[in-house]
Amino acid sequence: MGFSSRPLPDNSAESRLSASGRPLSKNWLAIIAFIWAGQAVSMFTSYAASFAAVWYVTETTGSAILLSAMSICAYLPQGILSPYGGVVADRYNRKAVIIAADMAVGLVSLALGLFILLGDVSIAAIMFMVVARSVGQAFHGPAMMAAMPMLVPEKHLLRINTLDMMLMSVAGIVSPALGIMLYEGIGFYAVMFLDFVGAALACLALVKAHIPSVHEEAAACEKRHPLVEMKEGWDALRANRGLFLLIVLITLGMVSFGPMGSLYPLMTYDHFGGDGFMAAVAEATFAGGLFVGSLIIMAWGGGKRLALLLGVSCVAFGVLAAASGLLAPSMFWVFAVLCVLMGMVCAWFNGPTVTLVQRNVPEEKMGRALGFVTAAMGLASPIGIAIGGVAAEAIGVAPFFVIDGIVCTIIGIALYLPKSVRALDEPSGE
Repeated sequence: MGFSSRPLPDNSAESRLSASGRPLSKNWLAIIAFIWAGQAVSMFTSYAASFAAVWYVTETTGSAILLSAMSICAYLPQGILSPYGGVVADRYNRKAVIIAADMAVGLVSLALGLFILLGDVSIAAIMFMVVARSVGQAFHGPAMMAAMPMLVPEKHLLRINTLDMMLMSVAGIVSPALGIMLYEGIGFYAVMFLDFVGAALACLALVKAHIPSVHEEAAACEKRHPLVEMKEGWDALRANRGLFLLIVLITLGMVSFGPMGSLYPLMTYDHFGGDGFMAAVAEATFAGGLFVGSLIIMAWGGGKRLALLLGVSCVAFGVLAAASGLLAPSMFWVFAVLCVLMGMVCAWFNGPTVTLVQRNVPEEKMGRALGFVTAAMGLASPIGIAIGGVAAEAIGVAPFFVIDGIVCTIIGIALYLPKSVRALDEPSGE
């Protein structure tokens, strides 16, 4: 028995249609709540499993090289495969793609848990899990983002896109504690089994949700090479000059932002002379800021000038990062406050980016376009981490914060200068 497809009893035509112009089911909000409840459980268990894996490698090897390799394995497959994930999202039923991606990653965690229980765990097996999770996200992300405009009204689209960031921030605060509690209390295998349960619950939450298939007529008539379909996603982005330029500048911004997350512990330890507790405080305050910023966006709705909001958030982050690098070594708690503010403005970045793509790309090409956006951001982070690590080593972590903050500020200003980007904020650009 599926969900009702009766329209909302409202006089506003907009309230009866999804952001993509499809009729909304009467209980669309309950459907979204059910879907995201499952995704939230899966996200929490995945974060716990990832943290447990990192802790196992840390405890077993103490190797910075292996930990860096894990980070690369977590980003690189997603960055490379997301364009193809977008093709799959547009070619097949998006619900089926999301369920398949979730379940595949869950089964890998289940298998790893069994290996651990039997005493046959290895670093290679853990690396395989990290790669599998990244591959799964390359298919899950574009399909989920492309499905949302079919399920929610236009006025709530940014709120739903921000929900992912809010859940990530909560998971970043809670899941490490959950992971280490199970790891130490029961065993590594228990965290992997929990991840499988989380993936299964996410799939169950999607089973009765109706997410329409989207096929172009030409695609339905003939099988085309995936590279041809990928190019169509790329062309869909390039068709809107402002949107394409915005994505390019955002990618540069992600290269600049990427090193910050990995350098927070070093900033705490090297510049402020802190210990593990202080490093945890810096991470938790940033995650707390993400949560607060996400709540603000969900309550406010982001307004109509989303490109401007992106520029403002980039400038604000740059100013806060540069200010952090100028703090005296005795001012750690001021840094903790700045971490809250940096996390808050970061929450105003991803949601508007995805929403602008959803508003300006045809529904049948949405998955492919979002696949390229996901790939750009996925590849930007490891590139930025590599550049930032070398630069921070050469000039010191505090001066790097100052320089990188100035770069972020310049990118944020440049982001809103082109007329074609500003046009995205005008009624005709929505």
